[in-house]
Amino acid sequence: MKSALFTRFFILLPWILIVIIMLDVDTRRPVPPLTPRPYFSPYAVGRGRARLPLRRGGPAHGTQKRNQSRPQPQPEPQLPTIYAITPTYSRPVQKAELTRLANTFRQVAQLHWILVEDAAARSELVSRFLARAGLPSTHLHVPTPRRYKRPGLPRATEQRNAGLAWLRQRHQHQRAQPGVLFFADDDNTYSLELFQEMRTTRKVSVWPVGLVGGRRYERPLVENGKVVGWYTGWRADRPFAIDMAGFAVSLQVILSNPKAVFKRRGSQPGMQESDFLKQITTVEELEPKANNCTKVLVWHTRTEKVNLANEPKYHLDTVKIEV
Repeated sequence: MKSALFTRFFILLPWILIVIIMLDVDTRRPVPPLTPRPYFSPYAVGRGRARLPLRRGGPAHGTQKRNQSRPQPQPEPQLPTIYAITPTYSRPVQKAELTRLANTFRQVAQLHWILVEDAAARSELVSRFLARAGLPSTHLHVPTPRRYKRPGLPRATEQRNAGLAWLRQRHQHQRAQPGVLFFADDDNTYSLELFQEMRTTRKVSVWPVGLVGGRRYERPLVENGKVVGWYTGWRADRPFAIDMAGFAVSLQVILSNPKAVFKRRGSQPGMQESDFLKQITTVEELEPKANNCTKVLVWHTRTEKVNLANEPKYHLDTVKIEV
């Protein structure tokens, strides 16, 4: 009895395996999509539901016309670069002055700082400072001749001219991008609003300066949008009775006047601004900024002279600290 059951089982086993394999293969077949294939009509629907034949090689004529009439996005205008030329020299407050200036410049978009040392070589202090400042910058150096270091003579002439020479050389063989030049002395304090004002300079722009010339402020006098005179406490007869911090010049003007520099021969103290500006513009062409020169946005603060009477002649501390 048992042998008969085993015989029948082994006879049916191959057929059972064949059925299982066929069912498994059938379940793995991909199910055909239920949605019908899209039908592309050779006609386009026109006005009044009329059928218009499509043109070969492109969309319907009406669609092409609509695409052509769609306005194309215009590129954003490039923000003019502000080039700030800063003469500096070694003194106890140098790093403090430059730190205050860098904190301001870091908040100004598209600014390039040209820092020019009055020295025969770059100092380690200024080099380290610029490396950590996080600003686009250029580090130059040129010493002031000893004969020009006497009291009463104009200062920082060679340093400002070095900055001008660098600018002209940089843009000598390439098309000049929109830019503005500003002489930013390191003993001044600047409002961020001032940089917004000067960035739109077309030729030469001017504005008031606070705490200068023995007065609370000096400014250009403006009538009907034109400079007609000067409110100043010192030599109002100057052609441009203005402080170095009171004007900006378009980069294109600088490049178009390659001989315009700060002069040593014949220049008197307080006349550097006039001697420079009269080479590139006239009073009638000046552009008043800061609400027609009625707002003070820069101050000639000058750091107080430090008292180092108790500083030892020789270094006595066990460590050397940069100040």
